[in-house]
Formats: sequence, C-alpha cells, structure tokens
Amino acid sequence: MSDLRRLPSVDALLQTSQAATLIEQYGRDLTLTALRETLTKTRLTHSQNSKEALPDIPTLLSKAGATLQAWLAPTLRPVINATGVILHTNLGRAPLSIAAQQALLAAAVGYSTLEFDLSSGSRGSRSLHAEGLLCFLTGAGGALVVNNNAAAVLLILSTLARRRSVVISRTQLVQIGGGFRIPDVMAQSGAKLFEVGATNRVALSDYEAALDQNPVAFLHVHHSNFKIIGFTSEPPLSELADLAHRNSLLLVDDQGSGALLDTARFGLGHEPTVQESLAAGSDLVCFSGDKLVGGPQAGIIVGKIELIAKLKRHPLARALRADKLCLAALSATLNHYLKSEAEGCIPVWQMIAADQTELKARAAAWKTSLGKGELMAGLSTVGGGSLPEETLQTSLLALQLDNPDRFLAELRQQDPPIIARIESDQVVLDPRTVFPSQELYLLTTLRQLLV
Repeated sequence: MSDLRRLPSVDALLQTSQAATLIEQYGRDLTLTALRETLTKTRLTHSQNSKEALPDIPTLLSKAGATLQAWLAPTLRPVINATGVILHTNLGRAPLSIAAQQALLAAAVGYSTLEFDLSSGSRGSRSLHAEGLLCFLTGAGGALVVNNNAAAVLLILSTLARRRSVVISRTQLVQIGGGFRIPDVMAQSGAKLFEVGATNRVALSDYEAALDQNPVAFLHVHHSNFKIIGFTSEPPLSELADLAHRNSLLLVDDQGSGALLDTARFGLGHEPTVQESLAAGSDLVCFSGDKLVGGPQAGIIVGKIELIAKLKRHPLARALRADKLCLAALSATLNHYLKSEAEGCIPVWQMIAADQTELKARAAAWKTSLGKGELMAGLSTVGGGSLPEETLQTSLLALQLDNPDRFLAELRQQDPPIIARIESDQVVLDPRTVFPSQELYLLTTLRQLLV
C-alpha cells in the first residue's frame, strides 16, 4: 500500500483541537483551503522523494497554520527608518503629526460630514474640505485636493489644455521615481507638448518664439530629483508669468515638493515656496501633500478661483478625488502651519530642524547602550524629490561587521523591520529619522543581533 494512503483526510484534520483553533482564528473556509493545500503539497513532495517520512497530524496542522499566517500577513507594515532619508519614498514619505493621526482616526471610525452641509441639512461638497485652509495659508483664490500630484497635473491639463499646445522647457522634462514622466502625463491629458530651449538652458525668447504655436499655457515644472549645474539658465517665474499674461496665456507651476516654509532657515538651499509662486504670477500651482507639506498623499492645486471652479466641474475630478481620510489628515496638517507650529509638530520639519548637538548625543547614547560601534559624522538627506544634492549634517552610529549586507537583511526580518544603510563598508544608523519612541525597541533588537 502506498504511504500516501496513510495521510489523514481533511475531515480527520478538522476534528482536531488544533484545527478548531485555526478555524477560530481564520474562519472555516480559509482553514479548509489551507488544509487541502497542505495535503496536496505533502503528496507532491512525498511522490518526488518517497524515502521522506510522512508528517504526522500535528505537523500537518502546523504547516497549515503557517500557510494561513503567510496568506494573511500584512504587506503594508510599519518600519523604523534609520537611513537618514527624511522623505523616503519607498518607506511612505512623510509620517503624520499626532494631530493628523487623530483627525484621520476620527474620520475613519464613524460617519462624517464628508459631503453633508450641517447648516442646510442637504448634500454638501467634499471639495470644500481643506480649501479654506489652503486659501488662507497661500493667499490663493481657490483650492482643490486630488489623490496625488500626478493626478493634479493630469486634471489641470485635461481641463484647460486638451487638444491645445502647452509650452515646456527641455530643462524640465523630468522623470521621477516609478517611471512617472511629465511628457507621458501631458500626452495622456490630450495636451500637445511643445518643447523649447536646450537641455541645460532656456531663455525667455524661446518662450516668445513658441507663441507662434498658439499655446494655451506655459508649464513650469520643478526639477524634482535632479539639479542642472554649470552652464545653465532658466527665466524667472515672474518673467514667464508676465509674458504669458501679456499674451492671454496661463502659467501653471508644477512645484512638486510643496514647500510652505523657507528651507534656507534650516541650512538648506532655498526651495521656492507655494506662496512665492503665486506671488510671482502663477495662475495655478500644484504640489504633493506628502513631501515638504508633511501630510498625507495628496495632490494639491491652488490658484485663481475661476480656474479651480473649472477643475472641479471636469469629469476626471471625481475619478481623482481625495477620500475622507486624506482630507482629514491634510486639514490637521495645514492647521499646524496656520498656528505657526509646523516645526514643532510636523515630523518632517522636526527632523529637518533637529539640533546637531542632540543628534550627536542620541547616537552616543546608542553606542553606550550597545557597548559597540563608533560615532561617525555623516549626512542626512531630505529625499522625496525635494532639494536634490542638499544635505544636513548628522551623527551616525557605525557598526563594523563581517557581513554588513547579511546584517541589513536580518534587520529587515524583525517585527517591525529596521531599515538602515551601508557607508564605508559599515552599517550606519542615523538618529535623525528614528523617533525617540522607537529607540528602546531599536536598541533591544540590535543587542540581540550583535551577540
């Protein structure tokens, strides 16, 4: 008789107390599927290697439990970011402030006034949420929030430039992470791309020459994750706005990072702010909510009220709209700016403004706690396509290990995972992007792995 015939049936496995526990945790249907898959894999493995002993019932049930756990394990997990990259796109960009977390939770746990007007008792508009805050903060006439900045660009061009030419400098034909390319978005919107200038230089006269194409707008695009240096030039935004308006054109500024504070105050290069763009004459400015704004993923559009009204009426606006969780968290984040508390409450700005002496003291305390490692001067970066090439001085804890890559892999297997980096053949950890509340777990885990 074949050994495989000695395998228990699914019904036999279901009669065990171990199976009852799995059913209580995962439900009968899913547990049944896992048991069947476990038996199928066992038959396949045994038929390929008949000398291998058949697993007993407890082992089969343990394998089924492991399968269930793997199936339902979350793939979106919190991590500890010890890389020193503040807006780490792969790690979710901006962490939310406590107030934004609370606002998000409040909107999530029950019903809300997402599209309900309390004063009239009738249907309201979700586009009103955060609009007043954005207008008050930036001085814009109107504002609209969509699900990300690529969506904002797509909506603007689809609404205002479909089948019309839009002029853009070759210095600004950017591609950012994930393959997002400005020319591709423009083509999808139905706008006709008209390039001017060279890859390193563009002059106002290049835009003037493009007026023969009967364009509807000039599109100015943030360089995002690269910087042009050397023999390079671009006309100021104010000159573009003047030329556009003298010829009845629009100026749209895709600002990307969305700075609302002057980054130069923190020892970084000056990142043009949303307020500066509007003051220079931009008709519409769009930017991300989860970069330097420090809020949830969102595409934010501010500008002239009549243009915003057109965007709101476009059919794409419904497809690209932000949900209640985004609007709640964004509104709470904007309140920090209005109350002049962004540096103290928004994690992105807390990290940018972190005191060098404090960072060194934290890294030194890590070394003392571990009894291993060396302090090393290093650099943190803003990341997220903001302020390319700009860095912040920091202090790193450097660990000299036989196999740094393997140690990084071990850190990633922890719960929650710890993400660090290698510099000068050492594993380095930057306190700038590690929250103080995470330090106990971080050090406990490091001690266990460094034994």
